[in-house]
Amino acid sequence: MKKVTFQVLEGVDKGRVFKELAIPVTIGREEGNLLRLNDERVSRFHAKVQQEDGDIIITDLESTNGTRVNGAPVQIRRLRAGDQVGIGRSMLLFGTLEEIAARRASNKPTARAKNYTEGATVAGTVPGDDLDFDMGGLTGSAEQMWGGHEADMPPLPQKLTPAQAARLAEIFDYLHRGLTLAVDNIDANEDGNVVRLNFNEWQTIQAVQLFLARYMRAVAEPE
Repeated sequence: MKKVTFQVLEGVDKGRVFKELAIPVTIGREEGNLLRLNDERVSRFHAKVQQEDGDIIITDLESTNGTRVNGAPVQIRRLRAGDQVGIGRSMLLFGTLEEIAARRASNKPTARAKNYTEGATVAGTVPGDDLDFDMGGLTGSAEQMWGGHEADMPPLPQKLTPAQAARLAEIFDYLHRGLTLAVDNIDANEDGNVVRLNFNEWQTIQAVQLFLARYMRAVAEPE
């Protein structure tokens, strides 16, 4: 029997891992869903994941706020390892880290096209394995919550022991190296307001996001 894994990147359940769920899987906020989210924007029975002819298919169950895959609203869509599924205010990463790594390994680098399209965003579906981001179009809560200003940086905890400081530095270095690798080969158009990110680099950024979510949950809910 095919089993699937979802990892929560954003939302109230951020950092949780729903591992090896036997399909079919229903997603919703009501008891009785195999993947239950504590999200008021999620419908009681929001979406269903099933297998059809070897493919994993997600179907929106006429939810109030809809289902998104890689930012695009969908009614039904095939899922592949590394896809992001938006349910209410929650963002789920589909697949285990091993499955995502296998997809990355099979994704052979190709020459990047230089004919960028103004205004293309991550919310759209982009042919191939490259993604376009509009760097000039950030609006709303995301921009207000994270502006990248030094004055907004939360202070580090004080009076860490040498061992704690070393462990914290190791975590920061690991995540920093991941982001550095992801952005090292990003291409930009002439105006610098649209950049192109290929699939492997996007997956690296997602992995950093996932690890940060896990660290935050581990701090909030230590074993």
